Formats: sequence, C-alpha cells, structure tokens
Amino acid sequence: MTDPKTFYRTFDDLLKKIRHKKNHEGFLCSILEEVRNNFGEQLYIKRMWLFEKRGDEFVLVNKFGDSEKVRLKRLSVESDPVQEVIKNGSYVYDNKDFSIAPELHVNGGHVAPAAIIIRNPENNWLVLFTLRPGWVKEEIVFSLNAIRSALNSRLFADAFKTDLEHAAQIQKSMLPQRMPQVEGYDIVTYYQPTEVVGGDLYDFFEFEEDEVLGVCIGDASGHGLPAALLVRDCVIGLRMGIERQFKMVHSIKKLNSVIYRSTYSSRFISLFYGEIEKDGHLIYVNAGHPAPFLVSETEVKDLKATGLILGALPEINLQRSFAKIPLGGVLVLFSDGIFEHENRDEDLFGLERLKELVFKNRHNSAQEILDNIVETVAKFGHQSKWEDDVTLMVIKRHQTD
Repeated sequence: MTDPKTFYRTFDDLLKKIRHKKNHEGFLCSILEEVRNNFGEQLYIKRMWLFEKRGDEFVLVNKFGDSEKVRLKRLSVESDPVQEVIKNGSYVYDNKDFSIAPELHVNGGHVAPAAIIIRNPENNWLVLFTLRPGWVKEEIVFSLNAIRSALNSRLFADAFKTDLEHAAQIQKSMLPQRMPQVEGYDIVTYYQPTEVVGGDLYDFFEFEEDEVLGVCIGDASGHGLPAALLVRDCVIGLRMGIERQFKMVHSIKKLNSVIYRSTYSSRFISLFYGEIEKDGHLIYVNAGHPAPFLVSETEVKDLKATGLILGALPEINLQRSFAKIPLGGVLVLFSDGIFEHENRDEDLFGLERLKELVFKNRHNSAQEILDNIVETVAKFGHQSKWEDDVTLMVIKRHQTD
C-alpha cells in the first residue's frame, strides 16, 4: 500500500462520511463507488458487484467499473463459499479450489476475489470484489472489515431511528389532540419526553350526559421504547375500559390484570385517574402515582395513593377517594420528571418547592401557572436537558357567568 499516512487519512474521511452522510435511496451504491474511485488503486480492487438477498439467492443489483465483462447474475445462499462470508462477515478467497463464482476465472487463471456482507434489520447485501496482483491479505481484510462495520452500524442506526420516529408519531397521535372545553374549568398541559419516545401518559374522558370530565396521568417504569409500549397498552386499556356505567375501581383493577399478564414482571406503571363533576366534586383512584395536589385559598392538599402501581402484582387493593375543587382552586397533576429535576449541585427541585410555587401563583390563570412551573424548574436546573420524561397538567376552577 503506497503512502500509508495519506491513505489512512483519506480512509478515515470515508468512514466519517459513512457515519454522517445523509442516507438516501442510492446511499450504499454511492459509498461503494467512492471506495472504487478513491481506494481501488491502493487496495488493488479491479472489479466490484453488489448483490441483494432475495429468497435463497443473492441477486445482482449493481456493478462498478468494467465489471460488465463478467457475466455474473446471482449467487446461491446455500453454497459453501457464500456461507463462509455470511458466517464471517468478510472473506478473501485466496484458495483457487474454493471459489465463490467460477465465472471470475478467465482462461483457466485464478482471480482472487473478496467479499463482505452488509446488513440492516430488513435485508442483506453481498459485495464482491476481484483483486489485481500485488494485494496484501492483512490490508484487504482490515480495510474491507472497517467499511463493512461502518456501513452496518449506519444502516442499523438509521433503521432503528426510523422505527423510533414512527413509534414517536404513533405515540404522539395517542395523546389528546385538543384540550377539553369544560364550562367552569381551564385545563392546560405540558409534555416533554426525554428520549424520542416517552414513558409518560395523560388523557381525558368526556362524559357529556353527566357533565363529568375524566382525567388521567401515568408514568411507566424505565425509558424509551419499552416504556412507550407499556404506555400504549395502558392508554388503549383505559379508553376501552373507562365508561360511566362501570365503576372506576373495577376498570383500573382489570387494567392492572391485563398489564401484569402482557408485560415482563419488572415493568409497571403508576396511574392517577379522577372524575371531576361540574360542581367541583372529584372522585379518584391513585395507583402509586406521585400525589397530585389541590391548592385552595388557604391550603395545599395531597391526593395520596389509594393503591399499588399497576402491573407489579396480579391483583391489587384499590379504593376510591374524594376531594372538592373550590372556586378558584387549582389541581396540579405531574410526573416525577418535574420535581426530580436536578441543579448542578445535584439538589432536587422537590415537591415542596413545587407546592409553594403554585400556592404563590394560585390567583393566576392555569396557563400562567403552568408556564411559571416549567420556566422555574428549567431555570433551577440551569436549562439542562430533562433527566426524565416530564408531564404536567394544571386544572383551575373559575366562576361561571
């Protein structure tokens, strides 16, 4: 290999391009074309072919340079030479009795081919090279494996990112698309997952015939996709199970049973569900969720847990409890990402600060209270990234005309 210093600098640029270049329909072919154009001489590459796995064959989808001189259309997946590269990820066929493609041998001579396997979660590709005399096996193996690893990592990362983005869109579509319009109440929310998908949930249930509003907030254990899948199950279960003719305790107990059977035992979710009547009466169950609190003119009241978290046990004890939202009262529901936000000294914002903040601003509108909470907690954490998913709901009862 001539001028190693220049080669490795240029080769490193190629690997960076694989990691960062925008992916598009011809991404893989463009990288292979760059390999042939910029490294063909140093790596003694003569010809290149790209095959895509289709059933029990690798079928030719592209060729580079003067590869059209060789009539090579497909490779059997079951052949021993192909199995060898599948098993190892790369392979140099330096034994003329072990050929991946007899078509490569012209006039009885031996052409030394090499091959690599490129993968993403949905497909496999085989890249076949023939080498000119003068190649060094260690250099070929190192270079092709580096390209293979970089391409595999990029393709898997892009596929995973795409799946997460799709999951995020699905999760976003399951959140309420509008705030409920309930006479006598202002309702606002804030939701911010710490990753692409989150483990928090909130939802509303409107029972127009009874002038009752159902509200819920929950927090699944863990982060990312596993937590998001549990949130999905919980939201679907609530929407199917919560109806006015059914008792809320019965519905939540049934949801617990479904979650326990359908997830790993280490997965669970806390949930607060309440029904607010027009006159301010609130009937609720709290399955292990951080206690929402009710701010009146003179006090702050916690709506403490009335049962265990969901999904940890096959059956749970769960009771209803009651509260009253007075005129001017403020109900605040939240996930622990709010009060567990840390500053640079690793101090938590804490529940007491949160309660004092709301009590101090209790005469403001629901939106002003919510904005003040988010701004104050973010400032406390020096505008750092949220360490956990954050969900916040502020409900204020006001005088009607």
